[in-house]
Amino acid sequence: MKRSTLNVTFAVGFLAVAIAILVARANPATSYEASIYTGTPTITWIAFAFALAIAASTALTCRGREQAYGIALGGTAVTAIVGLPVIRNYRFSGMGDALTHLGWARDIIDGSLAPHELFYPGFHAISTVFHYVGGVPIERGMLFVVAITFLPFLLFVPLVVREMGGSGMAIGVAAIVSWMVLPINNIATHMGIHTNSNALFLVPVVIFAFLAYLRRRATIERLPFGLSPFSLLIYVTGIGLLFMHPQQMINVVVLIAAVTGVQYLARRRYDDHPMLDHPTTYAHTAVLGVIFTVWAASNARFRGAVEGLVSGVFAEDVGGSAEVDQAEASLGEVGGSLGELFVTMFLDLALISLAVGLFILLVWLGRTRLDPETKSFVNYFAIALIPLTGMFFIYFVGTPTMAFRQIGFIAIILTILAGVGIARAIDALSGVITVPGGTAVAALLLGACLVLGLMTVFSSPIIYNPGQHVTDQKFSGYETTMEHGDEDVPLVGMGYDPFRYDHGINGVEGQESLSAATTASGTVEPDEFEEGNFSGAYGGVNYNFIVTEFDTTRELEVYQELHHSEAALEALEKDSSTNKVISNDEFRMYNVQGDD
Repeated sequence: MKRSTLNVTFAVGFLAVAIAILVARANPATSYEASIYTGTPTITWIAFAFALAIAASTALTCRGREQAYGIALGGTAVTAIVGLPVIRNYRFSGMGDALTHLGWARDIIDGSLAPHELFYPGFHAISTVFHYVGGVPIERGMLFVVAITFLPFLLFVPLVVREMGGSGMAIGVAAIVSWMVLPINNIATHMGIHTNSNALFLVPVVIFAFLAYLRRRATIERLPFGLSPFSLLIYVTGIGLLFMHPQQMINVVVLIAAVTGVQYLARRRYDDHPMLDHPTTYAHTAVLGVIFTVWAASNARFRGAVEGLVSGVFAEDVGGSAEVDQAEASLGEVGGSLGELFVTMFLDLALISLAVGLFILLVWLGRTRLDPETKSFVNYFAIALIPLTGMFFIYFVGTPTMAFRQIGFIAIILTILAGVGIARAIDALSGVITVPGGTAVAALLLGACLVLGLMTVFSSPIIYNPGQHVTDQKFSGYETTMEHGDEDVPLVGMGYDPFRYDHGINGVEGQESLSAATTASGTVEPDEFEEGNFSGAYGGVNYNFIVTEFDTTRELEVYQELHHSEAALEALEKDSSTNKVISNDEFRMYNVQGDD
């Protein structure tokens, strides 16, 4: 294709992204959205799809500057998709950990908490910068940071593959696979204000610094005390990752330690091998390990997490198998299945894992034509997957949520290796048919995976998990409750404990309010509630019962009245023991008299 034609093509692609953003911006969310996909105008999705089609095809077929333009186009489109909550003027997004993080950010702003007093203050500190410098509400500032921390993932994944010595095709494939956002699984990693997940997107930055240290061995650039500037970059990026979330920092330490072990064995076994030309990483393993230990061991939250993991490993009915059985039973009752959910949420990751696994096997059997240095890097990552996967199984037995977070980190390594491995597969296929034919087949398969990956970036009813969009009306309802409610009367939800809203509104530190602790809030007992025993549905005490649009969407539409029914809510309105005290389009609160 002529350069002038390519330039016009790229211009049309970026114009499509601009149109998509403008249309989405012109149609803000005015009420609760169970799915950001259906809430966003169709023309926005059509424009994004058009731009991504151009981006994927040019990332595979072009080289040099033109390929960079294609990758930039795709990265811009995916970043805009991730930033849709900001673009469509969401007040906030996230009803669990996100609200607690919002509370910590409020504490930093009002001075009741210093950033260094948090175990992982990075996200909160950046959010407060947006609040002070940009003059935006802290809720919006945190949504901005979600999109900003996502950018390094899209930028550095192809750069890591390039640093490994990957071909132009490998760089393009790596970029497309990164657009699938494989680290997000919506079980324990989420696209939103979730610092563990946000930290995942910074991992490729540390890996790039690490590879730069291994490849760029110019002694003329040495700093005082013989310190390489790339070593310093590893430490700086590692500390930044630690401040975002320590779990991903320890994964990086394990990764580098695995490389260190491989280097040690290579030096013991071989007299001539490309790994022998790489500078050793012993010091980096030790320094990063010490930094993590000093920071984490002094924190009570970390010590509690370790104790919980150890007790979970040895306890009965705590591991992932128990949760899987429970989820399977619940899905069956609402007409779903684990198989259906797996295809929707994990098919992309499974296919990429299969492709990477076959590629690693071929590398170890000597059936690829990789140059020796690229092969060394592939071996580094492949062997590092062994301890990282071992950590997954330990987490799965002890604390299943941590296990799915571990999958998020493993997905980053798989994304990087997929760039090299799938590129080799395309080259092999091109030798059987034709180069255009092999590229076309790859583009279609990767495009289909890309569509499926972007369909599950956000939670939605398609995965039996409605979106956690927090509207102005919902915030207003909770703010009124916190300000005027009786502190002695607990807040009670319908399947959702509302104490997190106290965090988001009043902060986490130094506040005594209606639901400052989980003991002051909770959920009604479903069986009693459904039988119409509203007075006895929360231990027989007086309580304030909260119903939001999110609750009714989840319980009545998504869960198909599995736990709570519309008939019970209608009966609540007429019951003599209840009084509606707050009501707007998104929020209702009833004062319920207990039977004690």
